Amino acid sequence: MATNKRIVECVPNFSEGRDMAKIKQITDVIEQHEGVRLLDVDAGAATNRTVVTFAGSPEAVVEAAFRAVAKAAEVIDMRQHHGAHPRIGATDVLPIVPVSGITLEECAELARRLARRIADELSVPCYCYEAAAMRPERKNLAVCRKGEYEAIAERIGDPAEAPDFGARPYDEGVARTGCTVVGARDFLIAVNFNLNTTSTRRANAIAFDVREKGRPERIGDPITGKIKRDGDGNPVMRPGTLKSTKAIGWYIKEYGIAQVSMNITDINATPLHVAFDEVCRCAQNRGIRVTGTEIVGLVPERTLTEAGRHFLHKQQRSSGIPKDDIIKMAIKSLGLDDLKPFNPEEKVIERLLEPKEAEGGKALTDLTIEGFADETLRESPAPGGGSVSAYMGALGASLATMVANLSAHKPGWDARWKEFSDWADKGAEIQAELLRLVDEDTKAFDKVMAAFALPKNTDEEKRLRSESIRRATLFAAQVPLETMRCASKVFKICRAMVEEGNPNSVSDAGVGALAARAAMIGAGLNVKINAASLDGETAKALVGEADSMVENAMKAESEILEMAERAIGNK
Repeated sequence: MATNKRIVECVPNFSEGRDMAKIKQITDVIEQHEGVRLLDVDAGAATNRTVVTFAGSPEAVVEAAFRAVAKAAEVIDMRQHHGAHPRIGATDVLPIVPVSGITLEECAELARRLARRIADELSVPCYCYEAAAMRPERKNLAVCRKGEYEAIAERIGDPAEAPDFGARPYDEGVARTGCTVVGARDFLIAVNFNLNTTSTRRANAIAFDVREKGRPERIGDPITGKIKRDGDGNPVMRPGTLKSTKAIGWYIKEYGIAQVSMNITDINATPLHVAFDEVCRCAQNRGIRVTGTEIVGLVPERTLTEAGRHFLHKQQRSSGIPKDDIIKMAIKSLGLDDLKPFNPEEKVIERLLEPKEAEGGKALTDLTIEGFADETLRESPAPGGGSVSAYMGALGASLATMVANLSAHKPGWDARWKEFSDWADKGAEIQAELLRLVDEDTKAFDKVMAAFALPKNTDEEKRLRSESIRRATLFAAQVPLETMRCASKVFKICRAMVEEGNPNSVSDAGVGALAARAAMIGAGLNVKINAASLDGETAKALVGEADSMVENAMKAESEILEMAERAIGNK
């Protein structure tokens, strides 16, 4: 899987939960937009409201959201709407949520631009809330939605209450669509912690111990005593131990157990594994044990990888291992399969967004080693030397990382586990990037071939074709150059493992350096063959950087092999 992919989630709430034909019209425009995947549609008849969840690249998600708002404005008439849930418009709220490779602040800017576009192009007035709020008080959704739909006619003409974008005198258009509240918020995790008790009272006590709001302080008896109040008559609260959490206890008849049900509203302030450990601690203090965890809905991949690393480090084990192994550690440590099997392919957002084989073809890195070798030997020109070079670099990183992991778990070296785990983490990161470049190199070659296939019947077509070939060729030279930059980092880990690592594995570190050197030279050849088709200055710069890196690689490999030979001779 590519690293650092930019992914956002969007969770719009539409004021229609009974007419499935209208709901489908809205979700169809989302599903039909390239670059997004519809993840969930939750329609409620009593609330007359549908919560839709979709995700993808930021640009694609924002465009799909705009189209969904346009369709909702077309098919939903707020003058006819009634339901149990607060609402202010056909598209009531529209939050953009960072998943990976993007910050909350960047999502807030996306939300503001989207709100302006909705107001300008669709004539739907918009408020901005949470991280995208234009005024501090409007961070709170309830402030933006004050008085609900029925109060719009009065509020829209009041400068203090008017929408952030699209304010105008109340008219038939506003009456039909209402307003929309657009914002950005952190990812919210809904999670239930399973308890070995049937007592809702005990579960509630644990929930009050940990939730940010805490519990009311009482005079005398902590359970039945009179609630303390401040000068304004408000209850005096004793805060819980976990920031950005809301929690209650309840009994689930289906499972025959009580649970602590929690919403984590900021996973940066309180990651899932931190919440789990704290609920376990508070439960134990009350003679209760947490038997597992139930995640409601979807989670970002980092929630599980952070948890897996946390539990590995608690065991003083290296976390520089394959990502799937880290996630397995999280599943077992959190007890995610306590009540039913937990499948990351169905619960992790990034996994759901991965292209299906029918959509994008099978990636080279999805093949077996025999399959990769067979694919390479066929008469097609790709995969070629660039992809193979990246793979050799990945193998070099893997060998160096293996030595780090063996060293972290070597008997008698327990005090040094973190030192070697840090090396292994670096090696695993390099390996993941080089594996991405395996497929990236083949994609770069395919772009060159596609450029050469462009029509050349007119002078304009010839000009466009020539420019496309130049851009594609430049990209095809830059990808192996990136492979070289990445593979060059392998030598530092190999050197450290020869000098400091498990002496029984010093030969593996030496082979890792050999593989990294082969990757550097091979990728360098691919830089040169593509640069040969480019203009003089550009080609000169590319080849110059490649030659310099090859020279450094040769020197580093030679030094590491000499060190390895000496270490083997001294055994």
